[in-house]
Amino acid sequence: MTEDEKLHEEAEEIRKETAEGSPEVAEHDRVAELERQLEEAKSKALYAAAEAQNVRRRLEADKEQASSYAASGFARDMLAIKDHLDRALAAVGDELRADKTAAQFLAGIEATGRELESVLQRHGVTRIKSIGEALDPHRHQAMVEMPSDAEPGTIVEEMQPGYMMKDRLLRPALVAVAKRPD
Repeated sequence: MTEDEKLHEEAEEIRKETAEGSPEVAEHDRVAELERQLEEAKSKALYAAAEAQNVRRRLEADKEQASSYAASGFARDMLAIKDHLDRALAAVGDELRADKTAAQFLAGIEATGRELESVLQRHGVTRIKSIGEALDPHRHQAMVEMPSDAEPGTIVEEMQPGYMMKDRLLRPALVAVAKRPD
């Protein structure tokens, strides 16, 4: 025990002995203890209020994020429909497009595809740029490497488009990446 601690202990003992014989000192000690308890209670109340505010902010942020991305499952399902529609339109030959009845039918299907694209964009769904870009494993999924004159690691073909919903990946783009010719 250090000298300061011994002196402090001695002073406390003298104070207690003096307080026993003097009601004023005892009353002062009682008031000091109550003030200490009040300060402790204030501190705890402030801490609880701050914690409640932090929880409320976290819940509001979680709620906002949940509502922003609630449609992501639905959007992902709609992308599969868009893929089928795009493949169907890509398979239509020039001969069928030349037929007047078929051309009107195809125009309706193309309009449906444009409207679907517009609806997806209104909800924050955007297509990921791929061809000519460097492979980004957070947005692209390399399916094959192809010999090419392009810089290795550059995307040279897109097999399936990828999409983002705001800042989240809905589906990676399936791509072919350039490699040095053999």
